[in-house]
Amino acid sequence: MAKLVFGMNQSLDGYIDHTAFAPGPALFRHFIQEVQGQAGCVYGRIMYEVMRYWDDEHPEWDADECAFAAAWRKQHKWVVSRTLKSVGPNATLVGDDLEGAIRQIKAEREGEIEVAGPALAHSLTELGLIDEYRIYLHPVVVGQGKPYFAGPRPPLRLVGSDRMGEDVIRLTYVPA
Repeated sequence: MAKLVFGMNQSLDGYIDHTAFAPGPALFRHFIQEVQGQAGCVYGRIMYEVMRYWDDEHPEWDADECAFAAAWRKQHKWVVSRTLKSVGPNATLVGDDLEGAIRQIKAEREGEIEVAGPALAHSLTELGLIDEYRIYLHPVVVGQGKPYFAGPRPPLRLVGSDRMGEDVIRLTYVPA
């Protein structure tokens, strides 16, 4: 059975904002390895639309960006949306039965499946389906934006912390 993991970059004040801060080279290489080893990713519509950036070639990309794009394109994606009518390559649209679909995906796969998007993670948390939370804590304060937790923080137990690159700490939690 697969393990569902919600992990995102977060500011010190609890926000996610890919325009306010980004992973450094070491953390980006970590994310490349993560994507290469995952059994897939479940996206909310907004995060999926942001990540579609990696579907296109960009001549200015360096080797790491090309490696991330290649890994992302190979990875199977499930996109949770009531408004999208279709999704891109290597992706499956998940409609109304979120709980049933995610339970089936977890049962049919082995390894880790990433959850991307705080609203989706909130829904999956309420259903008791997320097995692990990874906060990549960056030393920045953004003051506003989307919070990592889209609703009340669930009861969690810290199971690990790792230094990632020069200035990021990964905090790993499981439901308490």
